[in-house]
Amino acid sequence: MTTAPALPLAFVAKMVAKDGQEAALADFLAGALELANDERGTVLWFALRTDASTFWIFDAFATEEDRNAHATGAIVAALTEHADRLLAVAPEIHPAEVLAAKC
Repeated sequence: MTTAPALPLAFVAKMVAKDGQEAALADFLAGALELANDERGTVLWFALRTDASTFWIFDAFATEEDRNAHATGAIVAALTEHADRLLAVAPEIHPAEVLAAKC
């Protein structure tokens, strides 16, 4: 018997830093933790780096309302504001369904 995850909804976002902006994007994402902490409905939030210029955000939510609030919240607004300076290409942002989790 399986049970549904407590946080069934997520976003997975991939960002590629512009040449020379890798440290700036890393700093931006580290600083965004404070904004994530202010979002009541954003229960899990991770900023990750998989190589020198590739970064990811994974976040999880209990409800669609919480996920939608995050999509229009401060982190997305700040990233949009700084995208031309920091990102080589537009971020890939994918809504996701959490199938299983260990928290």
